[in-house]
Amino acid sequence: MRVFVTGGSGFVGGHAIEGLTAAGHEVFAMARSDASAAKVRGYGAKPVTCSLGAVRPEHLEGVDAVVHCAAFVEEWGTRAQFWEANVEGTTQLLSAARDAGVKRFVHIGTEAALFDGHPLVDVDESTPYPARQRFLYSETKAEAERRVLAADADGFSTVSLRPRLVWGPRDTSVLPAVVRMAGSWTWLDGGQARTSTCHVQNLVRAIELALEQGRGGEAYFVADAGETSVREFIGALARTQDVELPDRSLPGGLVRPVARALEGLWRLVGASSPPPVTHFAASMMSRSITVDASKAARELGYAPVISVEEGLASLGNLA
Repeated sequence: MRVFVTGGSGFVGGHAIEGLTAAGHEVFAMARSDASAAKVRGYGAKPVTCSLGAVRPEHLEGVDAVVHCAAFVEEWGTRAQFWEANVEGTTQLLSAARDAGVKRFVHIGTEAALFDGHPLVDVDESTPYPARQRFLYSETKAEAERRVLAADADGFSTVSLRPRLVWGPRDTSVLPAVVRMAGSWTWLDGGQARTSTCHVQNLVRAIELALEQGRGGEAYFVADAGETSVREFIGALARTQDVELPDRSLPGGLVRPVARALEGLWRLVGASSPPPVTHFAASMMSRSITVDASKAARELGYAPVISVEEGLASLGNLA
């Protein structure tokens, strides 16, 4: 199969290229710069010079499937930045893919599309989007997913994968942030919130399956086997880099409103850098978020290919 990957120079996209290439697919990847082109070429893809929001049908000529990994996932940004990348970029890519005759569109979504600051416990795909979104990332990823699933049609099949807390080698967000903040690290509610996780190799396996399996117009949660506490998982993740996080803790019920107030102040003064803690991060770290991946098992044939223990051991070996 000829597969076009967006976000190929990033964490998930790079692993997707490697996995799809290893599985025998011919992979092409969006590349906005020479540096990006070199990176995706190193992972095994043929770079295609274009950018999110400006992908033309000719960029997708002969492509059977699109795997859309690119997104604006920064902790801080304007509504315009989130909307342009996550919603408009996805919408334009859908249009180009349809016009190019692409048969399958696999969108990398997120459980955050359902997150409005309240716990999500053992949620499945029947859980509706919240009536009121509180976070720009959640709002724009939810709207992008709506548009992807609504685009499903005869000859153009669309699915969305929803991994929870993606981690693994070359992670550019979770583990680097934990290590960077280690000296000032503070748990919320002792880190006792429950969480599902998704090793990047397990997500890549789901992507491989979704190229041909699964019902069009459907979303699928993807996760590692079992669940854990935030403290147990983040603490173990830090220890793979020989970092021991301190025991100090603050109540989530105190930090969340403080973070919301700080965000309001930062936006009022037009600050370009994020506040010390964002409302989204404080909420994510202090609320239980666990997902039920049984639909992916039934309809995609998904099963984890690496355990949490194996993934942590591998990261330790890379330290």
